[in-house]
Amino acid sequence: MKQYQTFIFDSCALDAEAGTIELRYSLDDEVFFTETVLLPKDYQLQAPSEQQEAALAALHLIGGISYYKTCLPKKMKIRSDSLTQEQAQFWNTVYTKGLGEFFFRNQIDFRSLINFPSSPLTPALSPRERVVQSAGRGARILVPIGGGKDSTVTAELLKKAGFDVTLFRIGKHPLIEQAAKIAGLPLLTVERHLAPELFKLNAEGALNGHVPITAYLSFLSVVIAELYGFQYIMMSNERSANEGNTEYLDEQINHQWSKSLECERMFRKYCESIGVSVEYCSLLRPLSELSIVKIFSTLPQYFSCVTSCNTNWRLTAPLSPVPSPTGGGVRGGGQARWCGNCPKCAFAFAMFAAFLPKKMLQEIFGKNLFDEESLQPFFRQLLGLEGFKPFECVGTPEETKAAFLLAASRGDLNDSKAMQVFLKEVKPTIRDGKTLIASMLEPSDEHCIPEQFLSVLPEVRPSTVALAKAEVLSPLS
Repeated sequence: MKQYQTFIFDSCALDAEAGTIELRYSLDDEVFFTETVLLPKDYQLQAPSEQQEAALAALHLIGGISYYKTCLPKKMKIRSDSLTQEQAQFWNTVYTKGLGEFFFRNQIDFRSLINFPSSPLTPALSPRERVVQSAGRGARILVPIGGGKDSTVTAELLKKAGFDVTLFRIGKHPLIEQAAKIAGLPLLTVERHLAPELFKLNAEGALNGHVPITAYLSFLSVVIAELYGFQYIMMSNERSANEGNTEYLDEQINHQWSKSLECERMFRKYCESIGVSVEYCSLLRPLSELSIVKIFSTLPQYFSCVTSCNTNWRLTAPLSPVPSPTGGGVRGGGQARWCGNCPKCAFAFAMFAAFLPKKMLQEIFGKNLFDEESLQPFFRQLLGLEGFKPFECVGTPEETKAAFLLAASRGDLNDSKAMQVFLKEVKPTIRDGKTLIASMLEPSDEHCIPEQFLSVLPEVRPSTVALAKAEVLSPLS
């Protein structure tokens, strides 16, 4: 494949009448990409504003990562906007850390590779004064939902507390529609159409791999919030996402970096620097995966539709349905929700096994995954016995050990293959099982949750590192 020299952020545009956003890019003005976002037409758009324009410009920059990674050009050019040095450094960090797994898998030296252009003539905006909703129940909250347990828990907690919640998704999927129906909450849908040229380049041998999709979702959520008049965006990223997978070129590689607290804090600062008016945070940040599943285990109405298995969402071609591994249609349309062959299935089963009996687990997953031979290497990785934590959205080895301890105390899975490994190789190394479990269930005070939402998670204390209301954007690294 030809090596192009410059990646160009060409332009972005909102067509309010047509309900579309177009993000345009090119390689050396020779290969052109146009990504299209289709907006919901059953919601009333707000009047045009500077905040909308700023959010669109940021979406344009994060959207480019899928096309930039095809050949990693040495230069970048932004025709649609200009950045301060601090803002350029933010994007350098997002692209470098967000593509960490991609660099690791492709054995690419990323050091000093990404350099967003900045202009000393671009004035930094004054930090905006954040408007605190004293009567928070009246604020409109946008909750991105991906069909998994985490966003379901966020939606249920906020709904139970009496907040005005609207669910938000990218693309249509029957599992998410079912969950929204059970929740009884409005569902706002956008459709993202990647440029067809991307798939053509991939077929010709372009570089490919993991991108920080949560960063894209976050900026798209800000755009949607500004366009449709939401005051808050509540993500569902947990504290487990803060821990990386492995080391490469003296840097921690974290599959979930764009879900991490580090990224969340940077994201909030950046949003302030460009003047958007939306408050963004993750409601579940203080909680471990184990804590979240403990809450989810009390919501049996969702057991039949929620899944954390990525085979339900994986994109293999533009605008085409994803075939079920069992044949006969799109995943989620009555087909298996859990592939039973991936690290996420293994991890989810372990978490659920901590709180649900064997019979219920088999109804949810279709079988006892602790006995699946293909999953045994993944269980060893998840328990920290071999290799490193899989490149998936899974929790820490300590959480997995705590989940196995809880499941073992119930006893109905103790004859399973994975449990036998745990009982023989892991449990004897755990000094104090009760303390380990308690530490995994204890909420952290490291978060960005506004004070008016702390009552949603009653055991969570105010953050010890809360951002100031008018914090000046500082260099980000």
